[in-house]
Amino acid sequence: MSASVNGSGRAEAVAADLSITFRCPPEWADVLPSPEPAREQLPDWLRDMPATAHSALLGNNVRTVKQCPPFVDAMGSGWIMPLAADVTVEDGCFSWDWDLPPARFERLARSPLGLHVSAQAAGSPLAQPGELFVKFNNFWAIEVPDGYSVLFGHPANRPDLPFRSLTGMVDCDRFSHGLVHFPAVWHDRDFSGCLPKGTPVAQLWLVPRSVDMRVATLDGDDAQRFEDVQAMISDQPAGYRKSFRAKGR
Repeated sequence: MSASVNGSGRAEAVAADLSITFRCPPEWADVLPSPEPAREQLPDWLRDMPATAHSALLGNNVRTVKQCPPFVDAMGSGWIMPLAADVTVEDGCFSWDWDLPPARFERLARSPLGLHVSAQAAGSPLAQPGELFVKFNNFWAIEVPDGYSVLFGHPANRPDLPFRSLTGMVDCDRFSHGLVHFPAVWHDRDFSGCLPKGTPVAQLWLVPRSVDMRVATLDGDDAQRFEDVQAMISDQPAGYRKSFRAKGR
């Protein structure tokens, strides 16, 4: 880990060789959809929605979340894990037609979807009565740098999906040759049709396991910088995006 100083004079940590590797059985490399950077999997509704909309409450136009960098950057950060095959849902039944070639690994599941019994969430608010627990099977082993874990969760800001993936964290620097599957609650009881291959079923982010924490007050130079930032954000439309958002997103 080295350090550099940006134009504002603040030191920034620069990680050397900070990369993530996804590996699948070689016999399935041409069959499985690959994980992708989340910025390449933004939904059509985000692209199609208007940048501004009229607010009856305020009586004028307001910027929509399409112009909110934190909202959009959350959706575009990390990586997306895709559904391995088309899954048909009809009358609460799930089916698929997926002709996988033989693989050298005998213990691999060969279905894109598994089942989690609802009793596993007994006593929790994770699901409403009658909602089904499913498990999206993953066929990609994930390797990350030493000292990092992977946070898995539902694709950010995607309530349009008929399921809600649960959140979990795995030490993939150590568990680099195992498979992490994605349990989810199927909450759209009226869904009927095909959930297509490649549908985002989980989003993942790298998380360092060792981070120091400090609690402090806004005094001295920090107080002045705080005042300056508040003034800029108040006086300059898109002040965060223009002056603070990292380049290259």
